Amino acid sequence: MPEPINPTGDGEREPVRLPDTDLESIEASVRKLLKQSAQQAKQLDSLSTEPAPSAFDGFGLPGFAGLPMPPAPPEPRPILELDGEEYEDELDSLSDWVDDFLMPIYGAEVTTATPWCRQWQEHDGVVAWLHALWLAYQQHKDPEAGLSGLFVWHRDFLTHAMATVRAPGGPLSACMTDPDRPAHRLLPGPKPSKRSVSSPSDEPPTVGESGLAAA
Repeated sequence: MPEPINPTGDGEREPVRLPDTDLESIEASVRKLLKQSAQQAKQLDSLSTEPAPSAFDGFGLPGFAGLPMPPAPPEPRPILELDGEEYEDELDSLSDWVDDFLMPIYGAEVTTATPWCRQWQEHDGVVAWLHALWLAYQQHKDPEAGLSGLFVWHRDFLTHAMATVRAPGGPLSACMTDPDRPAHRLLPGPKPSKRSVSSPSDEPPTVGESGLAAA
């Protein structure tokens, strides 16, 4: 402890004299404060160069620091390019949309002019058309498509796809044309093209200057 201050006879106070041990303690405290001050200055410099933390950091939202964004979903692929379980899962989802939404609303009556098939999943061409129609529906019902998105889908996609799939001479023309007579038939498609290769003996004879065919 510092020695008490004793006033002199003339009323002046004597200077405080601290023991050497107290001086060493004060010097250590000053060094500690200087070290802490340097660390705080370093932290302030780092905060000035890094974006401030946000309440959205844990959600990985774009434009905010934090966890990385989850990988984007895979781009949609034509269903006929899928295989195995991936194809079956996509076909199941498509069938739910066709049976629960498309046909009850836009199916109209089954006639010779508008045939249908309860086993349409076995017609590859029909599957391809309806899958493309379904993808377009998902795109145009999205809010980013705007208020006219579904009108564009009706005008540019629905009408054309249904007219093609259910045309009198289309892929389902040999299937059900009467709602009371279910039918399913796969029409044979064209066989692979065949290119004939001509042999040298098949080449036409050349004509000489005299107008006679060369022997």
